Amino acid sequence: MNDHVKAQLMDAADLERTLNRMARQIVEHVTPDTPAHDEDEAYALVGMQTRGVQLARRLRAKVQDAEGIEVPVGVLDVTMYRDDVRLREHQPTVRATDIPFDVTGRHLVLVDDVLYTGRTGRAALEALMARGRPASVRFLVIVDRGHRELPIYADIVGREVPTLPDEEVRVCVSEMDDREGVWLVSTGD
Repeated sequence: MNDHVKAQLMDAADLERTLNRMARQIVEHVTPDTPAHDEDEAYALVGMQTRGVQLARRLRAKVQDAEGIEVPVGVLDVTMYRDDVRLREHQPTVRATDIPFDVTGRHLVLVDDVLYTGRTGRAALEALMARGRPASVRFLVIVDRGHRELPIYADIVGREVPTLPDEEVRVCVSEMDDREGVWLVSTGD
């Protein structure tokens, strides 16, 4: 693949500020009528493989530091719920799903790095519903790049970035990548 960086959309400091704001939004807006510190752990974060997991863990730490609230985090792989899994030339890698709590009756915040067509979000909802019936599901993404094919939208968005079809938005986190930030990349020739 012949990738070309077109722009840096966020540096490490921008990403940190964005996550701080999103952590406040989780506390203030996700479950305003249900105290998050109840014994029932009224809400939880679910990070989508791969970078959504790291982002969910960071958000958990920020909520705990700011509010003293311990929010459980689950890990979700949606590979087998995607509508294109049988259409791919190569079999995709299936990663671990680990949701160590009952999703039924819980307010969930689904965390991903980039929202594009909405197909991954749809697959995530299907995967969650296969595990139970949440009280609510909110969707949080660092970047919404547009080009929706399904009516799936994020409730909490770090930044909206209009893109062209031959562009990608790459979110890099230090836990997985050699750098930290968000880049707009051209994938065409």
